[in-house]
Amino acid sequence: MPEQFSRPVRRPTQAFDNIVGTHDPAEETRIAHATASALLTRVRADESGVSAERLVAFTDEHGIDEIAELWSKAPARTLPGALWRLYLLQLAIHGDPHTAALLYERGRIELASADAAIAGAPVPANPEELVALIDTILRGAFRGDFAVALDRAAAFCRVQASGATHTADDYEQTEPSRASELTTRALRLSSYAQDLSASAVLWRTGGLA
Repeated sequence: MPEQFSRPVRRPTQAFDNIVGTHDPAEETRIAHATASALLTRVRADESGVSAERLVAFTDEHGIDEIAELWSKAPARTLPGALWRLYLLQLAIHGDPHTAALLYERGRIELASADAAIAGAPVPANPEELVALIDTILRGAFRGDFAVALDRAAAFCRVQASGATHTADDYEQTEPSRASELTTRALRLSSYAQDLSASAVLWRTGGLA
């Protein structure tokens, strides 16, 4: 990651839903789109892959507050909106890989689709392997086919959403508050999956900006 970025303070995953950007929506949108395009272009232009590795390492070590302030309020099906969702997934999995692995494995068992195969996690996937998977998907966004990376991330979200939904059902009678948290998480992941899939389609047709 470029040296000029300051060292932000990592925030809890749930706090990102409440991040507030600038007071000028038009300027906020302009900056979000400009920085997303510039970052993607710059990193993808580095054929050595060094920039992509630095970017993944930076977000893992420092969190994404600087980027979040720019991209968190962008429309979901735009380039900054898609990148924001990819970073949120990385942050959430790095922050709690054990829960991520639990939900992913439950979803893999319950979900009757090819999503687990598309996401590409080992079977079964342990926490360390899920961390490696999301980093691989993020690298793919900057080094490989961006649409494929978005599709893999969407598939990952669908598997996790299924796992969260079924685990919520398990807690419904004994721990309703935990069940509610998991249901909310499932809904958010399902929404991310829809947005990432739509963004992949837009990227392939040249409409993701």
